[in-house]
Amino acid sequence: MSRNKNKRDGTRSTHEVGSDVVRRGGKIDPDALRKRILLQRAASDSGTPPNDPELAGDLLPDDDSPIASPVGADDDAPNRVVFALQRDLNKRLDKYLTDRIPFMSRSQLQRLIDEGGVKVNARSPKASTMLRKGDRVEVFVPPPPSSEVLPEDIALDVLYEDEYLIVLNKHADIIVHPARSHNKGTMINALAYHFQHRSAANGGGGGRLSAVGKEFARPGVVHRLDRNTTGVIVFAKDDEVHWKLGLQFEHRRVDKRYVAIVHGLVEPPIDVIDFPIGPHPSKEKGYREKYVVRHDVLGKPSVTICRVMAHLSSPDASAADGKPKQCSIVELELKTGRTHQIRVHLSHLGYPIVGDDMYGGRAVELPAPAGEPATVFGRQALHAAMLRFQHPISGEMVTFTAPLPQDLRRLVQTVCAAGDPVRFEPPGLTLSMERLLEE
Repeated sequence: MSRNKNKRDGTRSTHEVGSDVVRRGGKIDPDALRKRILLQRAASDSGTPPNDPELAGDLLPDDDSPIASPVGADDDAPNRVVFALQRDLNKRLDKYLTDRIPFMSRSQLQRLIDEGGVKVNARSPKASTMLRKGDRVEVFVPPPPSSEVLPEDIALDVLYEDEYLIVLNKHADIIVHPARSHNKGTMINALAYHFQHRSAANGGGGGRLSAVGKEFARPGVVHRLDRNTTGVIVFAKDDEVHWKLGLQFEHRRVDKRYVAIVHGLVEPPIDVIDFPIGPHPSKEKGYREKYVVRHDVLGKPSVTICRVMAHLSSPDASAADGKPKQCSIVELELKTGRTHQIRVHLSHLGYPIVGDDMYGGRAVELPAPAGEPATVFGRQALHAAMLRFQHPISGEMVTFTAPLPQDLRRLVQTVCAAGDPVRFEPPGLTLSMERLLEE
């Protein structure tokens, strides 16, 4: 009776008090948290004591899935949130926080735990600490990355653009979207500038990136490429296009072909690499960002089809035993899209990608014209060469190919010149050596 009376009086019972920082269901709202932090800073700068609002209130328990109730915060720490577990979860601390703080990766949260930014029952926990009913998890959440994208005049290689989407040939040494340590200099920053100053003038239809993913500072991002992986990548300009493209990627209706130069002679000429991939078990510095083949609950199904294009002699002299080094050029067809999937699969089989020092690859010295110093190819020799999908509006099947960047083309030319390549044409091969070397 009293509960219904409270509703009629315009007030709410304790269990129905919402939170402007924690959404119903237990996830932290990055925009609300950012606002809180900015208000606290502004009050501190002006010398005005901040108001005394709670940053998180009790949430009504969800009957279908276990959730936590944020129960309070210190005035001096607007980013401090405490969760009180309402039931046994049988879940690790790092995995639980990954579900609650969507703008931080699991490796970032593990680092936060290691650095003392998380307490469980007022004690310093490990990332592997298992949570139980009644546990109080206190988190000092780092400020979320800004969802506002600053336009920057960064050169883009546009392969195709219409009013619905844009397809680019990604350069090396640029990340796709802002992250905690990289808020500028990304492809999203470059696209924001492109839409303001170049798109409409060049017949691209102008527009902007879709709002999907905006809260994580990655609007329009349908899929990603690693920082030093080059090649074809597509971005959506509106929400409908984004969701339709996303479903094609999710249901494996997109044909993605990569080319890589790897150490060793890959055998057989065609192989289905079917190994589950998960985070590296070590959380020591240098391993947190790595992934490995895992045959446990943390390993996710991952499938790559590897087709050998050629076996070649490597340009980097010979091994310690005096035998010439050898390498292969391979085409990779992705059937799933796990982080570092190609790099992990090839390294696991003993064929690390040239230049990929994270997964066992070595840099290669490239000869230079007379009178000029030699250069070193020191990034992973991996290129997203082709992308084929159904246009989300017209329904037409469209195919986009990206020529090799100059440094990778030079590497291919060098390894081909080091000895007569042994060519292969396995079933299903899409790329060709001649096409790779086209300007």
